[in-house]
Amino acid sequence: MSALDPQLVTAPQTPAVAVVALGSNLGDSQTILDDAVQAFRDHEAISVTTTSPLAKTAPVGGPEQPDFLNQVLVVETTLAPYALLQFGHELEHAAARIRDVRWGPRTLDVDLVTYDNVTSKHPVLTLPHPRAHERAFVLVPWSWADPHATLTGQSVAHLASQAADADTVHKYQDDS
Repeated sequence: MSALDPQLVTAPQTPAVAVVALGSNLGDSQTILDDAVQAFRDHEAISVTTTSPLAKTAPVGGPEQPDFLNQVLVVETTLAPYALLQFGHELEHAAARIRDVRWGPRTLDVDLVTYDNVTSKHPVLTLPHPRAHERAFVLVPWSWADPHATLTGQSVAHLASQAADADTVHKYQDDS
């Protein structure tokens, strides 16, 4: 594997804006997502500026599995992009995430969707996230969090409306 580009491992001099997507469909997903959001809030190098409402979404790709709860955070951070991704992986590990089936069920999935204007084609960290532009389960909650957001020059809300899974994303209502 090639070395990471310096822009992925160098901390910014001023806080960078990043978009982080969270998902869960195993265990107590609402609590798992709440705990992940709190961990982001508690990190000294991360400031959560916006949190989307929870979305209930159908799984996309992969094996048959339960619906997901998804959420998007907009954060400001002084962590380098790779360090922010590693923090997300630590949260997945703490939530007992097992990576045995691609796009399979999971207790917690943390994806770095965008990080300022950084672009990368590195297989360890591709920015913007390579499939974000076509995934309503990311785009819809992101548009709820930031109705004016853009991704590669296009409105996130418009991209969400065009995504194949757009009809499967709904605001989550806790029925308990």
